[in-house]
Amino acid sequence: MTDRSIRNLANLQDSASTARVLNLTAVHREHGHTEDWSDAPLFRNPLLNRAMIIKHRLRRDEVDRFRLRRHVATKIVLPIDAGDLRVGGRYIFVGEIGYEATMQQVFGIGHDHPDLATLKVMDTLPGLDPFLLREALRRNGVTPATCYFNLSEADLGAMIAFVGEEITPLVDLSMGPDADLSAENPVARLTDKILSNSAGDDLSALGMTLRLRPEEYEEGIFCWKGFLYYKWVLRGVIGDVGAVVEAVRTVKPRGRPTDQQYVALDRSRETVRRRIQSTCDSTATMLRVYDDAFIGLTQEGDPAGFRDFLRDAPHLFAKLGERLGAVQHIVSFWKYRMAPGKPMPSPEELLDLLADFEVSLTGRDDVPGGISLAA
Repeated sequence: MTDRSIRNLANLQDSASTARVLNLTAVHREHGHTEDWSDAPLFRNPLLNRAMIIKHRLRRDEVDRFRLRRHVATKIVLPIDAGDLRVGGRYIFVGEIGYEATMQQVFGIGHDHPDLATLKVMDTLPGLDPFLLREALRRNGVTPATCYFNLSEADLGAMIAFVGEEITPLVDLSMGPDADLSAENPVARLTDKILSNSAGDDLSALGMTLRLRPEEYEEGIFCWKGFLYYKWVLRGVIGDVGAVVEAVRTVKPRGRPTDQQYVALDRSRETVRRRIQSTCDSTATMLRVYDDAFIGLTQEGDPAGFRDFLRDAPHLFAKLGERLGAVQHIVSFWKYRMAPGKPMPSPEELLDLLADFEVSLTGRDDVPGGISLAA
């Protein structure tokens, strides 16, 4: 592990999406002094519990580190200096050849250590967003403190305007249609409360509106933030996916494909197009359930219905996160591979890439063990 380095982690921390990077270095810096962080850690190994976990697009010279072909892997990065991420870090891929021996050597954890099981769960996920991650870990008996499940600063900043638009009907309901919203900007204040990485003690008015008991505040706001996050992600994906689908339909490989490859490419193109459309449609349908509950709160005066919806919400996060993560992976990887100046893929590579897209869009129940995808 010592001979593999990443030169600068600072940019990654500042600009990375929530779904791609789990920054435990930042979690330790912000919450390492708290009992929650130490009493209910994500990883039992203290060194691992301060690492960065990244969904990484494999380069051509990295593919051979795995026995089975894959385009994306889960990378564990140890910053050389947690106080100065510009110095960089050392890394290992989950599941690479020699992985268990390296984990024993670097972290002192054997093949039956629970942290390896946690990493295996992460490796099967399409992304690392906190809502999908928490639900997946919970289903596998791992329940870390809530401080480990936060949105990245980059995503929080990008979501502010969207969340403000979404919650304006609730502010109107709370203050009345004739209230002057210009003086105190209650929309901005409520947006900040919802997106805050800590629910805090100042949500009593919101809790009363939703009829949440004090002990339910944090969980309720976390679930609400989850649906707002997935709606925001879907809006961004929809803006890109049409162009990617059209590019997949028309792309021509480098060199002449055989007759058999030509038939296989046509079949794969159509399958990917159909599955992307189906995935986006099913995700939008799931999110409309949230919209209906929110309309019940703001237009029909049914806070109990919205509260009960939030209580039952976590079981939807797995499906939402997996489906949106798969589409995000396709959009992101296609842009990366087909960037201007890069050579077109050969027929073999294009078939392999489309096959990866097909599998990532297949229902998870149909894919034993899951598949790791990039955000």
